[in-house]
Amino acid sequence: MALQLLRRTTCPHCWTAFAPEEALWISAHSDLLGDARLGPDQLQRFLPTRFNVDGNAIDAKGLVCHSLGCPRCHLSIPRAVLEMETFFVSILGTPACGKSYYLTALTWELRRTLPAHFALSLGEADTVSNRSLSEYEESLFLNPKSKELVPVLQLIRKTELEGELYDTVMYGDQRVSYPRAFLFTLQALQNHPNYRWAQRMARTICLYDNAGEHFLAGRDSTANPVTHHLAQSRFLLFLFDPTQDVRFRALCPQESSNGASVVQHTYRQETVLLEAASRVRRYAGLAQNAKHKRPLIVVVTKMDSWEHLLADANFPDPWVVKQKQNLSGLDLQTVETRSHEIRDLMIRVCPEIVNAAESFSESVIYVPVSALGRTPETDPKTNALAVRPADIKPIWVTVPLLYGICRWMPGFIPSCRRKEKADVSRNPAEAPRAKALSPK
Repeated sequence: MALQLLRRTTCPHCWTAFAPEEALWISAHSDLLGDARLGPDQLQRFLPTRFNVDGNAIDAKGLVCHSLGCPRCHLSIPRAVLEMETFFVSILGTPACGKSYYLTALTWELRRTLPAHFALSLGEADTVSNRSLSEYEESLFLNPKSKELVPVLQLIRKTELEGELYDTVMYGDQRVSYPRAFLFTLQALQNHPNYRWAQRMARTICLYDNAGEHFLAGRDSTANPVTHHLAQSRFLLFLFDPTQDVRFRALCPQESSNGASVVQHTYRQETVLLEAASRVRRYAGLAQNAKHKRPLIVVVTKMDSWEHLLADANFPDPWVVKQKQNLSGLDLQTVETRSHEIRDLMIRVCPEIVNAAESFSESVIYVPVSALGRTPETDPKTNALAVRPADIKPIWVTVPLLYGICRWMPGFIPSCRRKEKADVSRNPAEAPRAKALSPK
């Protein structure tokens, strides 16, 4: 199959748009050290004048190069971003709201769910950038001590304000820190109804996991534009943690409260959402009273702690198998019914979150999740909250992203509504939104 490049792409680090031919190549020879943006220990970036027969650049020492860099920030970019349209998704929330746990459970479950039910594959676009997330997955789901109690705070370390999840770039005398994105490829498998358009459909999925402190007021600056991805995102995932809200905690028995010993501070969580809204409007050039046209999904975390507040605490997978194709359609009605229930609960307990969300975005949906699927227990040896990795069974963690893809990324995941029929083989390039999949 012939290689097809996009006309323009966007750097997942500094969010600069550029044409593929403007991409820099990273020198292969170890003597070619010293880059103007990245420092003396990094290999030089350059615009090539010589190529081999395979189209790879040849550096100044005559070695064939295989890695590419952004023409502005010079950070390494995977070739996938030059070939597949990038789908940005931002995950935001207060410190200790469970972003890293949620993101880890999300990617782990997606690898299982997408091929089994929707004929889609989730691949690694950049194993280096994804390394820390892979380590988190191993800690939660491939832990050699899976039947032993492991302290919750040791399973996944807190996301720091700086370090391995950030890259530093020099623009003259100005030092700028960028978040390191998690990059995946999303592609149709041969049994997908739209496989004939597989090359056109393929996407690079770009996820961000900033430290919660970056979303607090006053943290955004020229030297730390680490949340500028908010304006690039096709939809936003705002993680609301009920265990950080004293009103929710008052409704939960102490023994079922997931956050009683973990949460060291409580935050006015609506201020994070309001700050994010202000930044998005500023980055996107919107009026301060304008609603964002892109969707907001409020992910209500740690459901295992407060599920007793719901009329029905049973959460089966919200998709229906179509027998003829042995594929599934996402049951939008089930998700949206749950959304109304969660919204009603939040209106009663914490109405300012709902007001902040719905004054920011034109389209808001509320989805309950549990990254662990169970409430941590107290380890009698350490008196710390702990969990056995073998007992971790995430609940609905994939639903926010699956719903977002189904609604706002046509052609990938069909929907299933009780009274709708649909043609799922429609060209995704022509469809305004995903059509429904008959549950028959």
